Amino acid sequence: MLTTAKIIFAMFLWASCYPLITIGIAYAPHLSFATLRAVIAGVTLLAIALALRRPFPRSWKTWITLAAIGFGATSLGYFGMFHAAEFVSPGIATVITNTQPLMAAALAGVVLGERLTVWGKSGLVLGFLGIVVIAAPRLFGGGQESYLIGITYIILAALGITISNVMLKRIADTVDPLMAISVQLLIGSIPLAMIAVVTEDFTVIEWSPGFLFALVGLAVFGSALVYVIWMSVLAEVPLSKANAFSFLVPIFGLTMGLLYYGESLGWPELIGTSLSLAGVMMVIRKGMAPPTLFGVSA
Repeated sequence: MLTTAKIIFAMFLWASCYPLITIGIAYAPHLSFATLRAVIAGVTLLAIALALRRPFPRSWKTWITLAAIGFGATSLGYFGMFHAAEFVSPGIATVITNTQPLMAAALAGVVLGERLTVWGKSGLVLGFLGIVVIAAPRLFGGGQESYLIGITYIILAALGITISNVMLKRIADTVDPLMAISVQLLIGSIPLAMIAVVTEDFTVIEWSPGFLFALVGLAVFGSALVYVIWMSVLAEVPLSKANAFSFLVPIFGLTMGLLYYGESLGWPELIGTSLSLAGVMMVIRKGMAPPTLFGVSA
């Protein structure tokens, strides 16, 4: 019962990411906000890892891989997420990002040589068809250039997270997971900070209660705490069983969008969401998606 509660809570925290980003970008430039999230989360997790005496990565190959993972999951992932929140409602953004396991399964087939069964291929087709059904009405409805930009950012974020999860599988047996997450967050924050320094003004951040709520919610709860919870879950149950609850993320995300952001869902969104969820579950239940340490919403 406790393990199930932890899994559900982790899914809720991941689902809250886009809503919290939507709140925060009203008070701070996108990449400055993203950098703060990554640094605070990375430092918090590193402090926990050191307190637990987790070993530092030693091999230079491991460090290079972690740097690449950080660039994918944090640099590209956060770059896409924090910009997408400006153009796409948080509920729909959560649904589309949640198809990341589909991309991971497809990429694993190419990079890791993992073969997809007919069931898995059907799940991929169904999941991506769901995205098309969700996006098509607005993309082809005219005057929706900003929506296309938002979808592009979401796909960029999902691809970054996907590539990182696949790369992580290559070093999963050689590095402590908690240390790996903290290191990649800190490394990945560097490109974000560099771009932010050049393109944004850090001094315009409005340190209001609303911004602090969003920042702490994202960095401490939506990044650091959720990974600690997820690691404890994976120590108790198989990954396939834990991932089976991932369908809750878009449900939580859509619920938050409806309750707090006034999102309206038409038949295309409802049908597309159902198709995407079905596709993701078909892939995950067959164990064809690589380990997911970065969450469906990072």
